[in-house]
Amino acid sequence: MKVETLLQELARWAEAGWLRPLDHAFAAFLAREASDADPLLLLAAALASHQLGRGHACLDLQGTLQAPLDTLALPPEEETPSDLPGPQQLLAGVDLARWQAALQHPRLVAAGAGATPLVLDGARLYLRRYWQHEQTVQQAIVLRLRDDPAPVPGLREALDVLFPGPASEPGEPDWQKVACALAARQDFSIVTGGPGTGKTTTVVKLLAVLQHLALGSSGRRLRIRLAAPTGKAAARLNASIAGTVQKLKLEGLPQGEAVRAAIPTEVTTVHRLLGSLPDTRHFRHHAANPLPLDVLVLDEASMVDLEMMAAVLDALPPSARLVLLGDKDQLASVEAGAVLGALCRRADGGHYTQATRDWLRAATGEDVPAFLLDAAGEPLDQAVVKLRKSHRFSAESGIGQFAEAVNDGSPERVRAIVRTPQADLAFVELGTDDAALRRLVLEDDASYRQYLERLRAKAPAPDAQRSAFDDWARAVLDGYGAFQLLCAVRKGPQGVERVNQRIATMLQAAGLTPAASGWYLGRPVMVSRNDYGLGLMNGDVGITLRLPAEGEWKLRVAFPAGDGSDGIRWVLPSRLQAVETVFAMTVHKSQGSEFGHAALLLPDRASRVLTRELVYTGITRARQRFTLATAGGMGVLEEAVVRRMERAGGDLA
Repeated sequence: MKVETLLQELARWAEAGWLRPLDHAFAAFLAREASDADPLLLLAAALASHQLGRGHACLDLQGTLQAPLDTLALPPEEETPSDLPGPQQLLAGVDLARWQAALQHPRLVAAGAGATPLVLDGARLYLRRYWQHEQTVQQAIVLRLRDDPAPVPGLREALDVLFPGPASEPGEPDWQKVACALAARQDFSIVTGGPGTGKTTTVVKLLAVLQHLALGSSGRRLRIRLAAPTGKAAARLNASIAGTVQKLKLEGLPQGEAVRAAIPTEVTTVHRLLGSLPDTRHFRHHAANPLPLDVLVLDEASMVDLEMMAAVLDALPPSARLVLLGDKDQLASVEAGAVLGALCRRADGGHYTQATRDWLRAATGEDVPAFLLDAAGEPLDQAVVKLRKSHRFSAESGIGQFAEAVNDGSPERVRAIVRTPQADLAFVELGTDDAALRRLVLEDDASYRQYLERLRAKAPAPDAQRSAFDDWARAVLDGYGAFQLLCAVRKGPQGVERVNQRIATMLQAAGLTPAASGWYLGRPVMVSRNDYGLGLMNGDVGITLRLPAEGEWKLRVAFPAGDGSDGIRWVLPSRLQAVETVFAMTVHKSQGSEFGHAALLLPDRASRVLTRELVYTGITRARQRFTLATAGGMGVLEEAVVRRMERAGGDLA
């Protein structure tokens, strides 16, 4: 195939929605820069660019050859037009060696460092920027991993104070204590676990241990910062940490109250931590201007994409300690990369060496079970701890059982749980009309009716103090968080766009809102693009309320302050340029949030975006109740349970 013919086909792919116009433009740019480029090189470049839009850090050449449509999800939703060849036709007769040979072009492709736009690493093709991000992450983590399990003076005594008694089943170690110990001995560690396994409690006790050791050895407290990817996640961690710090029993530690005072409770977003520079991808803090800290705790790390993780690690001083918290089984970031998932790929099996086991026995008194040992365990394995006991969901909890069955990829167990729903678990079949959806979002004990009624009942008088309006906004936002409908997809009858329109119409018809479009009292909105001028980040949620101004009521959107405090930021609707109504939100957008009652709406047919990780993430957004609403029956759920989310990328440590 000639270059001109290939570019014409790629243009048709873009017109059909199979590729982004950006992907076609990238291939065309390379063709202009190197007229002798092989068409297979240009095809690979377009697909590598396309992969970034789908969350992959690179193009897996071998995987693409084996299953072009599955690997690339082309076309994304629609049927393939009969006259438009897909990637399987363009790659017919091509094997890995032939494709790699076509990529040998010194001006366009290199095997590593250089200035070429593409990097070929074995059977993986990267855009150079993302290859460099992987290198930054890998090098920074390896630098912080320790091979020699040296003793940490004073660690055992501090851990025994903070973990005074057995907290696990017989024969099972106290994984929180183990996590604290491993995180205290080296400059990089990961604490992963499902909801309610105690990640926040663990990290607070870890910070107490670190401050105790620092005050005892140097008399200087450590500079510790806490961060999360979104304002919602930061606010939730802030509230959780503040309460946990106050409950710590530190009487057995010398300078116990000094230790408590040295544990920070303010949580910021990663963007604010790094210092976002408006209208650029760059930050104020980087390798030449590192963050002024000794320890960084990064929560909800599953939401952190490859580019952001590289920026964090680039900005860390070489001697700084990094602790990642997150649930490895949740969905990865919308952007490219699945950093936490890649780093925790072996966490279920432990893979601890005998040396680590001996060290832990001396440092904690806990014994790692033999089945989690591996003589060939890697350095990264020794820095990862999975918390294995949920304190939120009991063995009898329907939510806990359902999440575990989905996470295990067991359609048989899922089917059994669906047949015997429990008090905290419900299953709803959606019919062809909106009756079932209306009951869910309007008539249930925990539905949108509650926050809208609270909005009216608690509205302050026009002459009330501003603090009264802030209290009102907090009450309405709390009420809104009591229920959330989650959608698995954006498009189609059960997609978030059409579902939001239907719910808005229902609420107006019920007299709960004055309108169903435009700006109106009670409209919830989500920011869809970072706005550094307003200090609002992608994913922040606000409610449209009203304030008295110049003798009349004016609509304003109330957002949580997003700085870890309980403040309220009031914003003129006209200043919000990128927001969308959010009676329903995608599962991706719900990450970092929890709701008293969460309902997940699955579409009427299976698709590649419906995966085990998506369903698990939706379930685990619920604190007290979860409802699964299906438009296509249980078959769609069972197909999703057995489909894993796989993202292409290299090893990160």
